[in-house]
Amino acid sequence: MNRDPDVTRRTVLKWAGSGALAVAAAPYVFVPRVRAQGRQTLRIIQWSHFVPAYDVWFDQYAQEWGKQNNVQVTVDHIAFSDLVPRANAEVAAQEGHDLFMFISPPAAFEPHVLDMADVVQEVERRHGPILDLAKRSTYNPVTEKWFGFSDNYVPDPGDYLKSIWSGIGMPDGPKTWEDLLNGGKAIRQKYPQVQIPVGIGLSQDIDSNMASRALLWSYGASVQDENERVVLNSDATLQAVEFMATLYREAMSPAVLSWNASSNNQAFNASQTAYIVNSISAYRTAQDNGLPVADDTFFVEPLKGPTGLQWASEHVMGAYFIWQFAKSPDLAKKFLVDLVDNYRDAVMASKLYNFPSFPGSVAEKGVPLAERQAAGQEWMVQVTGNDPFGSNPPNKLAALKNALQWSTNVGHPGPANPAIGEVFDSFVLPDMFAKVATGALTAKEAVAEAEARVKEIFARWRERGLVA
Repeated sequence: MNRDPDVTRRTVLKWAGSGALAVAAAPYVFVPRVRAQGRQTLRIIQWSHFVPAYDVWFDQYAQEWGKQNNVQVTVDHIAFSDLVPRANAEVAAQEGHDLFMFISPPAAFEPHVLDMADVVQEVERRHGPILDLAKRSTYNPVTEKWFGFSDNYVPDPGDYLKSIWSGIGMPDGPKTWEDLLNGGKAIRQKYPQVQIPVGIGLSQDIDSNMASRALLWSYGASVQDENERVVLNSDATLQAVEFMATLYREAMSPAVLSWNASSNNQAFNASQTAYIVNSISAYRTAQDNGLPVADDTFFVEPLKGPTGLQWASEHVMGAYFIWQFAKSPDLAKKFLVDLVDNYRDAVMASKLYNFPSFPGSVAEKGVPLAERQAAGQEWMVQVTGNDPFGSNPPNKLAALKNALQWSTNVGHPGPANPAIGEVFDSFVLPDMFAKVATGALTAKEAVAEAEARVKEIFARWRERGLVA
């Protein structure tokens, strides 16, 4: 962080009065370099949030922050599917936004971004440690670089229609993948109007990416091990792929092969499917629109595999980064620090969609640093156990209270390195599952093909010194 020795006492007092200096008696002041001439600018780009109320809050917050800091702030929202193409375009042009937000780890852009270690350190100094889940999504242990800064993660539970599952004798929904298969078959037989009993995508979309990883991990399989060695081709992977093929035949439909990220939400809220792997966004949409399905929507923790393992990839991993060619990098860093200072407001604006990457950031003001993390986690348990946004019953979101126990990063059990990022963005795993489900390849053929793709990707990134 650059600190200008010419910053005046009056300027520092102005920032303090605006709320930028959130911690009293701080050992040092975290401020951007201040230019002597003119009003500064800050350009931010991020996705169009699945809970629109958050965008309204964020835009208002950004404008107020700009007024307090004499900065002209511009916020652009684009569809999440356009984030990677837009980022590639800005890298090619060597110009664009100062602050760029992703909803999955942007590890592939590491060579083009600034190290965010100073931002992480400052936020930890104010609010306590970052979650290990967030660190493994934004820190490269090989280069020892924080290529991104995570303000939030989003749990990915199972969403189910309670009336339908009660009708087949499972009112609390499935607990294991085997339950899901058996329940899906029973729903198909008893409720033919439910066109897709189990709504898990097998397409090139982010939800399919997440669900395929949850299934893989629950069988004890993974793309890489903790040392970043490719281990996809295994008996556990074969078993997971064969199970998905059975699930597809017995309880799904060809529609899931072409789903986009909105398809499962739409199918669920239209009662065309009785189970999806998703965040709470579909439910909040149903609430906002007064749909009858809202009261029928309930949640379960990720499903257990035959090994008893229970994992879910975070539905969204919020990750900001700053280009090396950004025009206002110090302002961008200051904005992030101040944003986390107000993260309880952010969580509430998202209607509990955003979970904090720094739990201490949602603790009550004045809680001592050593106690902030525990206090913040307790607050999250309280609000998920008694939803302030009108859930019926109020504890409908209680399945999320233990989200940290079953949420992990896309590179599990290793870090979200650039190779893992490319595997994710090129949809290697959904392709593998889909080819077996449709009979295009046998399980052994599909797994071997997928591993060959993964090894080629890892080799290229290893040559660049970014993967162990």
